[in-house]
Amino acid sequence: MALLPDRVTVITGASGNLGSAAAAAFGEAGARLVLVDRSLERLQSLAASMTGVAEPLLVGDVNLQDGAAVAGIFERALGRFGRVDVLFNTVGAYRGGTPLAEEEISSWDLVFAVNLRTTLLTCRAALPAMLRQGAGRIINTISRNAFAGVAGAAAYSAAKAAVLRLSESLAQEVKDAGVNVNCVVPGTIDTPQNRASSPAADFSRWVDARAIADVAVFLASDAARAVTGAALPVYGRS
Repeated sequence: MALLPDRVTVITGASGNLGSAAAAAFGEAGARLVLVDRSLERLQSLAASMTGVAEPLLVGDVNLQDGAAVAGIFERALGRFGRVDVLFNTVGAYRGGTPLAEEEISSWDLVFAVNLRTTLLTCRAALPAMLRQGAGRIINTISRNAFAGVAGAAAYSAAKAAVLRLSESLAQEVKDAGVNVNCVVPGTIDTPQNRASSPAADFSRWVDARAIADVAVFLASDAARAVTGAALPVYGRS
């Protein structure tokens, strides 16, 4: 039986490693997909590779740091499907390796814009429909850096901690309105990019993107109806 029958699910960063795994997992769970990315071409390629799922709504060439553009995503989703049930934010950016005293402020601006601002804007835009419905699921992606700062990654650690606190605060605000807000917390994801940057690592200890996507499907399902304000570690053996 499908876990998410016809649940309208917005996935940001859908052509990325985690986003594409999420598109597959949510599609197989029966969700109706709204796939969002900076590149319409990459979304079209992703959609062409998916079989056995309902035709997704592709929303490409979107700047998730622009409030009007983000609002347009949900307007299109409502126009196509009439409701929005799930938001899964997979967009993020990492910068690290530079001591705080030497790191350019522009790097801080970028990390906060991509990790925090995009999450804030998409959550705000998703909420009106969910509150009208009296039901919804928001799932944000953080990092174990949200729990403890890491030398050389102050900006990333601070931004992910901010996403965690945003998620926890929002969960408290909307818990009586039928909307659950949670986070997934990946360990090191086994991606081509991470393998290239750490060629000597034991890749078998890293977590597969699909495993993270499966946890997001759980959080979006009725099985997680009593879970809100949580941050679920998905570390594999990393």
